[in-house]
Amino acid sequence: MITELGLKLRSLRDDKGMGIKVLAKKLSVDRAHLSRIESGQTVPSERLLKKLCRTLGADYEEFSILSGRLPEDVQRAFARYPREVSLLVRNVYPRLNGNGASLVHDVGANGNGNGNGNGSKKYRLIDLFCGAGGFTRGFVNTGRFESVFANDIRPWAAATYNANFGNHCVTDDINDLLERKDFDFPQADVVIGGPPCQGFSLLNKKRLNDPRKTLWLAYMEVVRRVRPFAFVMENVPELLRSEEYQAIRENAERQGYRLVSEVLNAADYGVPQRRRRAIIVGVREGAPVLPVPTHRNPAKLKGGADLFVLPWRTVREAIADLPRPKGTEVRVGEVEPPMDLHFGRTPLPSSVERYKCIPEGGNRFDLLRKRRDLTPQCWIRKKSGGTDLFGRLWWDRPAFTIRTEFYKPEKGRYLHPSQNRPITHREAARVQTFPDDFKFMGTKIQIAIQIGNAVPCLLGQRIAEPLAVSMDSAAFHPLSSARYAALLS
Repeated sequence: MITELGLKLRSLRDDKGMGIKVLAKKLSVDRAHLSRIESGQTVPSERLLKKLCRTLGADYEEFSILSGRLPEDVQRAFARYPREVSLLVRNVYPRLNGNGASLVHDVGANGNGNGNGNGSKKYRLIDLFCGAGGFTRGFVNTGRFESVFANDIRPWAAATYNANFGNHCVTDDINDLLERKDFDFPQADVVIGGPPCQGFSLLNKKRLNDPRKTLWLAYMEVVRRVRPFAFVMENVPELLRSEEYQAIRENAERQGYRLVSEVLNAADYGVPQRRRRAIIVGVREGAPVLPVPTHRNPAKLKGGADLFVLPWRTVREAIADLPRPKGTEVRVGEVEPPMDLHFGRTPLPSSVERYKCIPEGGNRFDLLRKRRDLTPQCWIRKKSGGTDLFGRLWWDRPAFTIRTEFYKPEKGRYLHPSQNRPITHREAARVQTFPDDFKFMGTKIQIAIQIGNAVPCLLGQRIAEPLAVSMDSAAFHPLSSARYAALLS
């Protein structure tokens, strides 16, 4: 099917007398990536597919189907009636990879599957320790939630949040807000957020007495005052093995919440990144639920239950269409996305020589083997561990966890799969599933911190989808509280 897509694209391009180099320039994409699409080796992202159709005058609906997606009206039908439509899809669209998996899991991946489930009411959202707002963006992408209040102590993070969701993110210390007599949190249906996780992280050598571990108390105090239907807390996996987690559970249960918690791998939900995070969901009515994985390690995919499960998304799918970076500074507001954050660095000649030693999927041990003279002494002495340091990404696998210093190869597996440079801010943002039109504010270091600390937008969306269904069910249930019965009045 994707071979047919490539042939049609090439035919349209030839009809217009347009060479592949010219088309790549018009689309601001890498020529090699366009060539792979035409030869049937890969499919374009939805973003690129729309640009291709506009440029070539192609029928978007037809080309969506050929690339493994469905028309938007069918997407909306699935968003509202997922179970019924998924049972029909194999008969209606038999050409979609033979099993219709794209229907089930690509709907809404870029904010297009914004069906309203069992109702049309938008639920009110508070995001604490919100950062740039990746978590909020995921919830908003469902079409079922709207942000009414957010808090982050860092002004530049709050500026980013406000630029994307409205001017209601404040920078007061959360504990100061809780102590103020003249301040009340707005009414909300769900509270989300991730209290700063460094206190629990294994990377923090002083975590035993780290005061950041106690910020969950402020989070749960907001929950107590607002009394939302649900709350969602995100943190490092170590949280679920800590004494603090037991205290969080006891606190929530005293407030009348039922909890479910698990460590989720973002790659299992369509994020092109292996990022493991602890997720806690608490609800007042019904049973709390976590999202069902939509993707899986392709090496572990089988038949049967895996019928509607897709292979992990890859680095290639996220960034291969980007041209080479330009400049060395943020250009937000000066040039159009994606180039506003697609800039490089000015490495030393010795650094470039080091990069050249690392093959796709390689790491610091390849540098040691090929150029001992360029290898730092600390790496020569450290003969084990640290296999991702100075690592190069694979094209056809997900990235590893994007942290706040992704632009420094010595910090992790952050070298571009084929170019001799670290990944750019735009590439990191895409791996975190931020859309190109998301507005980041601040310096390049501040933006990198926001990108690295964010909850991947698509993971947030996958968490929000079953939560919206739970909230709808509670609202329609005859025994639900008067407040939730009134929500849809």
